[in-house]
Amino acid sequence: MKTYPKIWFMRHGETEWNAEGRVQGQTESVLSARGVEHAKQQYRLMAPILETNPPCIVSPLRRTRQTADIALGGRKYEVDDRLKEVFAGEWEGQLRTDIFNNLPEGITPATPHMEFYAAAPGGEGFDAFQARVRDFVSTLNEPTVIVAHGLSGQLLRGELCGLTRSDLGKLTNRQGCVYVIEDGVETVLELDG
Repeated sequence: MKTYPKIWFMRHGETEWNAEGRVQGQTESVLSARGVEHAKQQYRLMAPILETNPPCIVSPLRRTRQTADIALGGRKYEVDDRLKEVFAGEWEGQLRTDIFNNLPEGITPATPHMEFYAAAPGGEGFDAFQARVRDFVSTLNEPTVIVAHGLSGQLLRGELCGLTRSDLGKLTNRQGCVYVIEDGVETVLELDG
């Protein structure tokens, strides 16, 4: 397995659309009050790490930049388009409950999110999505902080840990914590209580 530098990964805080059960994909939605709290929790976890001044790279979508502005304590960061969430085509902006009424063949509400969103009509699809995230991962050459999304984060973390496509859906997708990936092993930093 290829070796990578240590990575601190944060998913953006909860958004208004997360709370409503809407598909976001690459459509913009802002952090909810709970999402702002998630980012503040991440800042408390990241403060000692940020003192070492690692490079920080963030998806350009508004919810990730909002999270980064808080979780990184106002420090500067680079933006990289390859970290954007999967483009979910015709499903973007729709409620998941409405989508469940008209699913593509072979997809059910229980399908892992990675496969579910990759099947979106008119969407990016798994192969293109994976290729773009893999291209980003191939550029990592020093310990780095990354702020992105649930599914792009699963692909990124899976690549760093050498997981198969079927194992990606088993990764958790939490907000308000920090995933640390080092030597192919993932651990989670979270606040006590």
